[in-house]
Amino acid sequence: MKNIFKKFGIVFKNEKLIKEALTHSSYANEHDLVCYERLEYLGDAVLEIVCSEYLYHNTNYPEGEMSRLRSLYVCENALYEYSKEVNLKDYILVGNGVEEANKTIIADVFEACMAVIYLENGLSTVKKLFNKLIVPYIERKEDFLMDYKSLLQEDVQTVKKSVEYNLVSESGPAHKKEFEVEVIIDGLVYGRAKGPSKKEAEQNAAKEAYMKRAK
Repeated sequence: MKNIFKKFGIVFKNEKLIKEALTHSSYANEHDLVCYERLEYLGDAVLEIVCSEYLYHNTNYPEGEMSRLRSLYVCENALYEYSKEVNLKDYILVGNGVEEANKTIIADVFEACMAVIYLENGLSTVKKLFNKLIVPYIERKEDFLMDYKSLLQEDVQTVKKSVEYNLVSESGPAHKKEFEVEVIIDGLVYGRAKGPSKKEAEQNAAKEAYMKRAK
């Protein structure tokens, strides 16, 4: 647990605190522990101020556009993507009533971890992590709210072609499934991608196909 963010030069000092950040309420209730919710609250505020400061210093956008971008890069979909960089899902503790940590839980835990980093190392370390982990997504102009399946469907409908998604493979244990899906347009494979759910694998494959058609 202490080394989750080690690839970014961060090692947690307080084992109890980082365990709290990784503990869902279902697990906390079963083991008489504290869950991540209070840390999540703090981490959300920390991420907002760091993102706000970055946008203020690195863009000339008016208030409304900065607010839009901030909401885009600290939204649930974005936090979930960032969490994949450290395989955060593998460390989350959930109770028997929860099959596995879903996107919402993972995003919440990411915020809780940001709170621990802030409490242990201060805002400067959170900023350094933000620059290493999140800024590349901003520079690539990733749109985490984009529904690529809908975009692809609209694009294909203009030329009256058909779109279908084919499940190529399903692997891994029940708590850590991985799905691979290919998207087929008029009999030709335009994209193939993986994801922790069939739905996400389809979105990833649709994104690949949409970007390929947009070139």
